[in-house]
Amino acid sequence: MRLFFLAGLSLLGCTNRVNGQDSTRSVIKKTPVHIFTELGFSRSTGRTPFWLRSNQYGIVPNTSPFLRARAGIRADYGLDNSTRENVPSTKNRNASWGYGLELVGNVTRRSAFLLPEAYVKGKIRGLELLVGRRRETVGLADSTMGTGAYIWSGNALPMPKIQLSLAEYTPIGFTKGALSFRGSFAHGWFGNQGVVTHSYLHQLALYGRLGKSSWPVRFYGGFNHQVQWAGRSEVITGDDVIKNGRFPGGFKNYLNAVTGLSLAAKGDNIDTTEYSKNDRGNRVGNHLGTIDIAFEILARTYSLFFYRQSIYDDGSLYYLTNIADGLNGIRFRNNKAVSGKWSIQTAVLEFLYTKSQGGSTFGDRDKDRGADNYFNHGQYIDGWSYRGRTIGTPFIPPAVDTDPALPRYYTRNLSGFSNNNRVRVFHLGVSGFYRHVYAFQLKCSLSDNYGTYSQPFPERIRQFSALATGYFPLSWLEGMQGTVSLATDVGRLYRNSTGIYFGLRKNWR
Repeated sequence: MRLFFLAGLSLLGCTNRVNGQDSTRSVIKKTPVHIFTELGFSRSTGRTPFWLRSNQYGIVPNTSPFLRARAGIRADYGLDNSTRENVPSTKNRNASWGYGLELVGNVTRRSAFLLPEAYVKGKIRGLELLVGRRRETVGLADSTMGTGAYIWSGNALPMPKIQLSLAEYTPIGFTKGALSFRGSFAHGWFGNQGVVTHSYLHQLALYGRLGKSSWPVRFYGGFNHQVQWAGRSEVITGDDVIKNGRFPGGFKNYLNAVTGLSLAAKGDNIDTTEYSKNDRGNRVGNHLGTIDIAFEILARTYSLFFYRQSIYDDGSLYYLTNIADGLNGIRFRNNKAVSGKWSIQTAVLEFLYTKSQGGSTFGDRDKDRGADNYFNHGQYIDGWSYRGRTIGTPFIPPAVDTDPALPRYYTRNLSGFSNNNRVRVFHLGVSGFYRHVYAFQLKCSLSDNYGTYSQPFPERIRQFSALATGYFPLSWLEGMQGTVSLATDVGRLYRNSTGIYFGLRKNWR
């Protein structure tokens, strides 16, 4: 890890020194460092309830009870040392760097040591290069009180990546700030666990914003493209899906993954010793993502953010056969200072729908472009997951998390990833303060679950999951913060369970 850290610093050229307007003077930037430690304990009547473990970047175990210890250090981009104000320099802020490291140890029936963050990042003007693991979400959606972005929600352990990005919305000069863009281009590694090992991630995201900071309404739009490609398997057999135990790799197929071009367009001009029958009729790898639109209303005392994420998993969205599917949400933020006994700061209302999938069949006709089978795949049997956790919305769960009495999904005589990807979810999330000091969060989700098209549930399976969390200062423990969370699952998708979590956290800046 130390060698990786030093190599990352060398790669980014992190001298922590940049030139200001006066070329004869160097400006030293002080990098703000944040350190935290946390110790927690949880116990449940069954498995860890849904909202205690979901969208926690894969660090909360499913089994209960568990004892957890966390520690982390993060250095954000440096501050200009030539000014005493604790704000970034706008004139001299040409280059900076930062890093992050978080360690998690869970003591339970299957104890584990996890590394959810370990990265080095460097920034030149608006362009950022990141190497390592970092907590991220992808898409236009609320990432705190909502269900999470559909395609990349923060539910799984962060994946190691090399990523080049415009991390913030960057204005196009001639538009005088009216039009700006942000985006990222990344290469990642899925690792050596699962039915398919040593596969890669290609990730592209591009989002635009129309509207200056002074405008009362701003509009957003964009898309993301995720591809799992290459890899090998000793479990999957058959020349119709895999050749010599390997999926197509190498730079040529990296370009095929990035462009998303179908090999079927090449006709007979294709190497049948490298590409299986499945590859020759489709694209290389598992392609999926969302197309997002949103708009924001900015008032003096509040803001409203409306968003919609439309799903694509094959050609269904192009032909609009699955247009009903997607994540819809509205977020309210209170811009007023905290006052009174109770204060609501954020409220999120969402509706997630994935029942359509373009219909139950897939054919050559436009109206038959269905059977999308979200987050499952005929070659990448582990589905859209990393280390056993769904990368996208947690409401499409791994089959092993659901009630064992429910039907399972199989592909090629192997257990598929999720047995429930046709869902309808209503969700409410609220956060705020009590008496200025005590913070709270509430999440409530009601879902109707229908299984998959190939293995539907015998009837609608209803599930209710809720979470209440309180945060309070412990001044008598030298500034530590206490956390108490209570969560429950009631329904037939998961075994009924109620759990509680106690945590103590200390921050240093």
